[in-house]
Amino acid sequence: MDHAPGRVDRQLISDVSIRRIAAPTLLVAVPALLVFLFAIGSTSCSSGFVEGPPDDDVNSSSSDFSAIGMETFVANCAECHGAAGQGHPDWQIRNTDGTLNPPPLNGDGHTWHHADGLLYRIVRDGGAIPSQPDFRSGMPAFGDKLTQQEIIDVLLYIKTLWDGKTFSDVSIAELQARRSVNDPFPA
Repeated sequence: MDHAPGRVDRQLISDVSIRRIAAPTLLVAVPALLVFLFAIGSTSCSSGFVEGPPDDDVNSSSSDFSAIGMETFVANCAECHGAAGQGHPDWQIRNTDGTLNPPPLNGDGHTWHHADGLLYRIVRDGGAIPSQPDFRSGMPAFGDKLTQQEIIDVLLYIKTLWDGKTFSDVSIAELQARRSVNDPFPA
């Protein structure tokens, strides 16, 4: 749109002003909302942050435990991994101490690449991987805090966060289930 020299486009000024106000407002409002949801998680989360697993989910029993797992997730995992399992924005960048920040658990990271048994051991024993002594993780061990069933429930809940996500046109839940055949949850 051409304008005479010295003329001001009021619509352009209005659009720019809205962007200057909207961006900082969102930067404050969205984290505040997440903190609020985290704080009231045990009372209002019975309806869930996300819908449960689809009917054709490879782990049909996960719907039975997703509500319980969600409560455990909110109480123990959301502080580091985010209320929606989004992880730390710089989860792939090493900190000065060599550790990695918490990864996303919502299907956007690598969690689904691991079998159920390995995921269980990571939650129970912490993020260290005995076969990789140089690997450093800040993931604490929850084996003394959570029961075996609570760990399984929280992992089943995390799988509900993968709903609808695919890799090469295959559900990541299906791909993860295939990996879990030889390394399932403990009995």
